[in-house]
Amino acid sequence: MIGAGPVGLTLAIDLGKRGIPTLLVEQKPLPAHLPKMERSNARTMEIFRRLGIADRVRGVGLPADVPMDVYVTTRLTDEPILHLPYPAPCEAAAMARECQDGTLPLESQQLVSQYALEPLLKDVAEAEPLVQVRYSTQLASFEQDDRGVVAQLINPDGSQETVHADYMVGCDGGASSVRKALGIKLAGKGDIATLRQVFFRSEELIQKVPRAGKARHFYFADTDARIIGTAMVVQGDQRHFTFHTGLPEDTDFVPVIQERIGVPVDIEILAVTSWKLHLLVADRYRDRRVLLAGDAAHLVIPQGGLGMNTGIGDAADLAWKLAGTIEGWGGPGLLDSYENDRRQVGQRNIRASEYASLGTAEWRRASTDKVAEDSEEGARTRARVAELAAVHQKKGHEMVGIELGYRYLDSPIVDYSTADDAEDGYSYEYSPNADAGYRLPHLWLADGSALHDHLGHGYNLIRLAGTAVDTSELEAAFAATGAPLEVHKFPEPHLRKIYGADLILLRPDLHVAWRSEQAPADARALADKVVGGHPHGGSPAPQTADRPATEQESAGV
Repeated sequence: MIGAGPVGLTLAIDLGKRGIPTLLVEQKPLPAHLPKMERSNARTMEIFRRLGIADRVRGVGLPADVPMDVYVTTRLTDEPILHLPYPAPCEAAAMARECQDGTLPLESQQLVSQYALEPLLKDVAEAEPLVQVRYSTQLASFEQDDRGVVAQLINPDGSQETVHADYMVGCDGGASSVRKALGIKLAGKGDIATLRQVFFRSEELIQKVPRAGKARHFYFADTDARIIGTAMVVQGDQRHFTFHTGLPEDTDFVPVIQERIGVPVDIEILAVTSWKLHLLVADRYRDRRVLLAGDAAHLVIPQGGLGMNTGIGDAADLAWKLAGTIEGWGGPGLLDSYENDRRQVGQRNIRASEYASLGTAEWRRASTDKVAEDSEEGARTRARVAELAAVHQKKGHEMVGIELGYRYLDSPIVDYSTADDAEDGYSYEYSPNADAGYRLPHLWLADGSALHDHLGHGYNLIRLAGTAVDTSELEAAFAATGAPLEVHKFPEPHLRKIYGADLILLRPDLHVAWRSEQAPADARALADKVVGGHPHGGSPAPQTADRPATEQESAGV
């Protein structure tokens, strides 16, 4: 794999846990030292929980008792124009514990800076025996054929090395060299605007402005770069912050930030970086044995926090599909489904990100140079900004339905024959749905444990209370494919109300592959479909190419 950002590292961890030898190379010498992303959403935290690292991620993020509040204001010390309260992780966990209707996720969002997340994921990846992570290593070129991929790497000492693998994944960011080498184009809106991110440190800010220690985002209602606007984000340790603005890169940002804070505080500028806003999705996510994930496949505007989180979803989808293909139980449709499933999510999240950014622009247009004045006109301006922001600023912070409610449509490995409808689930509010293609909603069991935590990392067949349906043919059909399947019987009657059927077959990513009241009419056809069309007969064998022993090889990725 190419690129050891959060997506590449997560994919490597998942593959390693599935027993797939994985080589991950990164041209940077060290993990990220700048914030970039700063929020792992609820779905990402559920994925981290499945990998056994959710608590560790929270441990390097914003403290559990700090609210995730958002403010629209003129200065940090001024009376806020609008305060949008959102629960702290510990409060969200308590709310989830009391929720029995599936409307809340198993894990809540977590503010965690990329420069804290990447080193943690690196440590987890390097602890996996089958994963090798190499920094200061560059991909020079690659070729592929029907047996695998041959990559030329440049090592830190300048020497070249030839590596063979069954598959290669480009997780190498928006300027992906892998995508460009494949000739895959990006479609959508590019170069929308250019912004500056100012990364700074202040030991006094939280102390002198206590409100800053009880929130994560501050949006400034001013007339500087009105459509883009300025904002400040609190980082996980509450001593580092980012200031986002359209001001030129050579601006003296210390007085600018001081003015937005409203009281003198120590400010140490650590970095000023320019970056462009894009709404782009790759035309293709796969070229034979080379695939794309993360920013290499899609680029979104930060509003809504869907960038890295969409990429983590790519990793969770791709890991089990690569594993099944390499191990031999997955048919050709298994890996084919990756582009179908994840590209539609990429397009969906591009749409949601644009919606959120336009919402921010809506209230900013109401702001004038009078917004901070102690005058009747200033009061009217602030009231209008508050009225609009109360509607439109929420668009970027209240999209749990986008994060959790996405449905894979027309997936070649999902059986929709008993589906209730063909809706795509696109909604900003989340309504639990266990129809074919959706993520299985989280529910608690009678003993206080989460049903998700009982599910294995292969396929899962859930049999709910009272069902006497014989599923032995389906279980035998899975056994014939070689695909891993666990059967679970849950006696709690409340599950049936939310899940809507007595029998639910889950993919390894916990999306529903099939749901019914009755055993399938053709168990072998169903099993074949959900594993990608694997032919019955004989034990599946790993697709390991015969390679020269003198060159480094990998029977994986």
